[in-house]
Amino acid sequence: MTLPGIEEIRALHEKYAPTREAFDLVYTHCEIVWHLSAQLLATAPLEWDGELVRAGALLHDIGVYHLYDADGNLDGGDYIRHGVLGHEILRGEGLPERLGRFCSHHTGVGLTEHDIRSQRLPLPPGDYLAETAEERVVMYADKFHSKSTPPKFLTAPSYARYVARFGAKKVHAFDALRAEFGEPDVTSLAARYGHRVV
Repeated sequence: MTLPGIEEIRALHEKYAPTREAFDLVYTHCEIVWHLSAQLLATAPLEWDGELVRAGALLHDIGVYHLYDADGNLDGGDYIRHGVLGHEILRGEGLPERLGRFCSHHTGVGLTEHDIRSQRLPLPPGDYLAETAEERVVMYADKFHSKSTPPKFLTAPSYARYVARFGAKKVHAFDALRAEFGEPDVTSLAARYGHRVV
């Protein structure tokens, strides 16, 4: 499988970002998720594809750009769709399906068809669950940084409290990822990027 390099990925972000501010927010977040993923996998006793993790992490949120309007405002009400939108972008760019899954299969700790139907989410029915170690680590690393205003890093206990509002199964899924990969050191990255830790 041919994967895009860092410069090609950055060019894709620049192609789809509607404003410089959107690019800075989304690309920086993706870069942080890449660093967190690499940190987690450095201590994980797993065989993994580092190039795939890099590309998946750097592209997982590219669909967010399709949620900005002409004035640069983000449509938060439709945000749940950013993963499938990103998958569509990568498919349209001719990139491998395996890479597109990083977009559509990273939301929360995974979305099931039951979640979509019971919560009436605006997504095509199906299961959007991370399956490979590479998909799981990117999905998990994503939980430790938020593109909120201002952006921030989260600790594992902070995210566990957040995900609890979606039920015990989601808490259990997060705990399983925590057991598999451990917890990243968000403090050094927070200092590097000038974001607070909550």
